[in-house]
Amino acid sequence: MPPRSPSRRSRSDVVIDVDMPEVKPPVRPQPADIAAPGALLLALEGRAPWEFAASIVAAPWLRKLPMGDGHRVLVLPGLAANDLTTLPMRAFLKDRGYQPSPWDQGLNLGPRAGVLDALRARVRELFELDRKKISLVGWSLGGVYARELAKEMPAMIRCVITLGSPFAGPPQATNAWWLFERVSGHPEPDAEMQAALRVAPPVPTTSIYSRTDGIVAWQCSLNPPGALAENIEVHASHIGLGLNPLAMVAIVDRLAQDPKRWRRFDTHGLRRFFFKTSH
Repeated sequence: MPPRSPSRRSRSDVVIDVDMPEVKPPVRPQPADIAAPGALLLALEGRAPWEFAASIVAAPWLRKLPMGDGHRVLVLPGLAANDLTTLPMRAFLKDRGYQPSPWDQGLNLGPRAGVLDALRARVRELFELDRKKISLVGWSLGGVYARELAKEMPAMIRCVITLGSPFAGPPQATNAWWLFERVSGHPEPDAEMQAALRVAPPVPTTSIYSRTDGIVAWQCSLNPPGALAENIEVHASHIGLGLNPLAMVAIVDRLAQDPKRWRRFDTHGLRRFFFKTSH
């Protein structure tokens, strides 16, 4: 019998290395570890008017983007916002050949009684107009609604696009959680609900986010890896995401995708200087 190696001991046929240090997998930040953006990023939210101005300056270039196929798009505003805030985006989408619609519920004050039922009815209404799937574009909290609607009604939804939406982290990782609690009357979601929100819908789903978001920690807007889920990073504020020209480019690019032959956002060529992607 060969001599036993001094670096190993055996017990019950289990061999254990005693000389080698234990190797542990890297620790990835868990949702509970994510903190809300700091004071500097929050102060930088003041650049939103400049992003709107940039979209006006970039209008001639944006008008050169390919025309859409005319399908309907329901656009959902963020917390404490209304359809007026999504008017520039909807005007742009209409100019590119789509049929954008407002959510028609006034201020978004959270999922109060009747809000989600009204959204379900709105989706059915738009779908029934021509019996074709519609796309959902949701800004911040509106994106959380969009994702949940697509999970419930995938047969009517073509794709989901979210802008700085906090679906993948704890409520305290946003600087607007106190406002949500105050206006919606909803308590903090439990761990089971948070886990459910992180699950991507069964349709092509794109999260557009910014690491310089001053309201929502960017980690809260990351889709987990999936065949139909992706993340596109742009340089923007949270308040300016729905007005940002780079976000507009990404939105119309994603709306133009055929769901049956969906491809991830292409960052080759000049795009690599303006966009980053992760899956």
